[in-house]
Amino acid sequence: MQYGPAVRRRQLGAELRALRLQAGLTSSEAAARAGWHQSKVSRIETGRSGVKAADVRLLLDVYQVEDPQLSELLIAFTGADDPGAGRHHWWKAYRDLLPATYRDFISLESQARWVRTLETTVVPGLLQTPDYARAVTRAALGGLPEKQVDALVEVRLARQDLLRADPPLRLSVVMDEAVLRRPVGGAKVLAEQLDRLHQASLLPHVQLQVLPFAAGEHVGLIGSFVIFSFPDIADLDVVVLDHLTSSLYIERKEDLQAYSEAFTSLQVQALSPEDSTEFIAGLCDGA
Repeated sequence: MQYGPAVRRRQLGAELRALRLQAGLTSSEAAARAGWHQSKVSRIETGRSGVKAADVRLLLDVYQVEDPQLSELLIAFTGADDPGAGRHHWWKAYRDLLPATYRDFISLESQARWVRTLETTVVPGLLQTPDYARAVTRAALGGLPEKQVDALVEVRLARQDLLRADPPLRLSVVMDEAVLRRPVGGAKVLAEQLDRLHQASLLPHVQLQVLPFAAGEHVGLIGSFVIFSFPDIADLDVVVLDHLTSSLYIERKEDLQAYSEAFTSLQVQALSPEDSTEFIAGLCDGA
């Protein structure tokens, strides 16, 4: 069974430890009430072993946690095929098609309340049109049978349901101007993609900012990154750096703070959301 990246195990364990302390229990007392050995509670809290959704449910009962949203989030963070996980695990139907790193990425995205992303090469997957997504998939994974390409595009479009959920995912994007000018899929595909971005920029839960060439050098030259933030639990934030064959999950508080500050500085250097909307509209008119 897959339990997701080690970062989530450790962060989930830290949150469960905080709930235990809040309940006024020692690890031995918690283990006794759960019918476990004390070492199992210790392994879970330190992230040394995976944890099943059923175990998290039991601990939440032991700690008398009554917040349903918090409970759902913590259970979802197990990455388990739990029937109570609801919308967080819609992508399980595609598990044989998706690499483990992509499954972990989608799982984090599905659980997040707020996503901040710097994009320097392509439009974020949450805002891609079908044809743009197909062109990106073919370029990144050349040689795939067309049926698999179609399935991967279907997954990418299904991820976008988060922006139409109730409540919707909050999305903040800083996008390099080069992304808007690169003719991925050809001129017609780019024109349709620019129109899609313009429409998205008008949504109240989407903040889209363009980092123009005129901004010169900036911290974003290090490359794209994504920051996932989760409801009510800041310590579960995760930064993801995506590579060709793997993804790096960053968890240290110092690193999380550095990436958060970097994103804020990029927002300052970028055009305002209003000016970015006008900028994209201008590109649409010229497309």
